[in-house]
Amino acid sequence: VERAKGADDVVLLGIPTRGVHLAGRLAAKLAEITSRPVPVGSLDITMYRDDLRLKPARAIGRTEIPADGIDGRLVVLVDDVLFSGRTIRAALDALGDIGRPRAVQLAVLVDRGHRELPIRADYVGK
Repeated sequence: VERAKGADDVVLLGIPTRGVHLAGRLAAKLAEITSRPVPVGSLDITMYRDDLRLKPARAIGRTEIPADGIDGRLVVLVDDVLFSGRTIRAALDALGDIGRPRAVQLAVLVDRGHRELPIRADYVGK
């Protein structure tokens, strides 16, 4: 909240499956701190993965974007673990097809290192 200078234009988008639950919990905590609801949704990245053809078929999940959308807003992508960075790359591609946020940040519960792509988390759980 401090880095974003308030939570007025913040949107939390969880990456299925565990990131959706974490985004909901973060939204509830931010709402307690700011006394305002924080928009939260989910971003399915299934069709944007670069390993789509290499792994068994998966069911396509739901992408749920808050009613006010993401254009011009600060979007915080929320996931449970950051490892290679490939999931986040897929999320950025999916996000680009949905709208044009002012900025994108990343919140993860665990950062395991071993990056294959130049991606870093803005917020890491402790």
